[in-house]
Amino acid sequence: MTISAFAAGTYRFDRQSASLVGMKNQLDGLAQQLSTGRTAETYGGLGVARTTSLSAHAAISAQDGYLAAITSAETRVKLTSASLTQLKSLSDSTRSNLSGNVASRNQTLPATTVQLATNNLAAAIDALNQQAGGVYVFSGRATDTQPVVSQQAIMNGIPAEGLDGLTALIAEQKKADLGPSGNGRLLQGLGTRTVSLFEDSNPEARANFGFNLMAASSSNSAALGANFIAGSKPDVSLNFAQQPVDGAQVRVVVQLADGSQKTLDLTARAGEAGNAAGAFSIGNTAAETAANLKRALGGADIASVQSANPPGVSAAFANGQAASTSFSVGNGVAAGDTITLKLGLHDGTTKTITLTAATTADPTSAAAFAIGATPEDTTANLSRTLQNALTAAANTELSASSTARASLNFFEGSPVAGLSPRRVAADGNGYAETASAKTVIWYKGDTAADPRATATVQAGTSRTVEIGAQANEEAIRRTLAGIAAMAAEGFTTAAGTVDTARFEAVSSRAANLLTASDGQQSLEQLGTDFGLAASSMANAKSVANTTKATLEASLDGVDTVSTEEVAAKLLSLQTQLQASYKVTSILSEMSLVNYLR
Repeated sequence: MTISAFAAGTYRFDRQSASLVGMKNQLDGLAQQLSTGRTAETYGGLGVARTTSLSAHAAISAQDGYLAAITSAETRVKLTSASLTQLKSLSDSTRSNLSGNVASRNQTLPATTVQLATNNLAAAIDALNQQAGGVYVFSGRATDTQPVVSQQAIMNGIPAEGLDGLTALIAEQKKADLGPSGNGRLLQGLGTRTVSLFEDSNPEARANFGFNLMAASSSNSAALGANFIAGSKPDVSLNFAQQPVDGAQVRVVVQLADGSQKTLDLTARAGEAGNAAGAFSIGNTAAETAANLKRALGGADIASVQSANPPGVSAAFANGQAASTSFSVGNGVAAGDTITLKLGLHDGTTKTITLTAATTADPTSAAAFAIGATPEDTTANLSRTLQNALTAAANTELSASSTARASLNFFEGSPVAGLSPRRVAADGNGYAETASAKTVIWYKGDTAADPRATATVQAGTSRTVEIGAQANEEAIRRTLAGIAAMAAEGFTTAAGTVDTARFEAVSSRAANLLTASDGQQSLEQLGTDFGLAASSMANAKSVANTTKATLEASLDGVDTVSTEEVAAKLLSLQTQLQASYKVTSILSEMSLVNYLR
């Protein structure tokens, strides 16, 4: 231990020195505060205020993160909304052109309509392939994958890869609907005084193709009898070649009450998950699983099934009765007498054929039949005219229905195993149950059940905004199907004339695809989703900015200092220090000798 020397007056001088050093340190600290504007260079220098500072800075950093995420997402939402607006404009343009051209019956306009639809389809594909910062906004979570293939691939397939496009599916569907006789798969018979019609004897074919007989009547039942016998539904049993694994998907098309069809995609699930909507339970055996699938359909009438193989789903159609109609011809048929036949199509529409008796009629007529010299002659004339009418209806209304159904079927195709577009079976009596590997899949992106949830933005501590989108959403699929149905058709006959009847029929169905009905998703709904997302983010951005400003204000006097106050303190301290230096200097020169003088 070292003991410092002590002399008289040492304590006073030590105190003066310490005081000068302290003021000098204060002066240096104030000078640094004045130059930086900060209270201290370390949190330790803040003393007890360091906890407040640390907490506030952490909260400010969080708000900066929210603001950065919102700013990035705003661009994506704006581009997504712009693309949806473009799709709505293209849909409206196509629909408006269809209705205007049908009303005008201008012979040159069908070709113009097809060209417009072709151009609009290309524009729609470009809109769906929109990118934001290198991210494809309509691909869901597959942001690095272009969602929609080229227009050429959609329409004509990829021949080099053995893949068919929409035009091939339309041709296939038309052939199946027309049937071998070209009259909508109806069987027509001619008796001595009777003309009969029967639906296709194959129950699966009746469920999917051609015309259905719905009703028949006569204006003069005494001379022209009309007898209609309603058919009955077949029994349909389902089977699996193998037990499906958890997550395997099956496509089932069911008949609706209006005669149209609806596609349902169901997922095989184990345990309680199999009771959820859109799922069916995996049983202990393949037969039990098939029963669970049928139960999940809620008693709906099955038209077709499809899956990958395995699990290899199949449907067996048995029993059921084909509907039939017969017209009997007696004596007393007069000019103006009519018979009426009502036909149903598998898109939910109907076609009514009315044939009128006349004293003379063109043998090629599809509307009038000649009254012959005998009832047998009249019967033969009626049969010929009925055949003409059925063929004409099959090549207009039924052909148009085939185009629209095939287009919707094509755009329901999915990259998920087993969910490619339906293809007509090799025998032509139904749809193939094993999913085709020879059809272009137009959509390559994500297939999440909730497209919005595929991209989220953390806009606050407990606020998440969903901004994901997929090009395979129902409203977009129907829009593409409606435009593509027109783009795929041609309405000029071999003779060079325009088939206005078929043009009108296709236009009507394309317009229906472009118009969302009750219960169907619309482009407006999609736009509303993103409008709400943009509004929510704008609100979150305002809250984040306000919170950040409040937190920054709370740090005034903690992290930062008032330059005016520091300057005043600095001047005061400089004055004190100068005075202290002066006094110390004077005192250091004084001695007892000077005092005795």
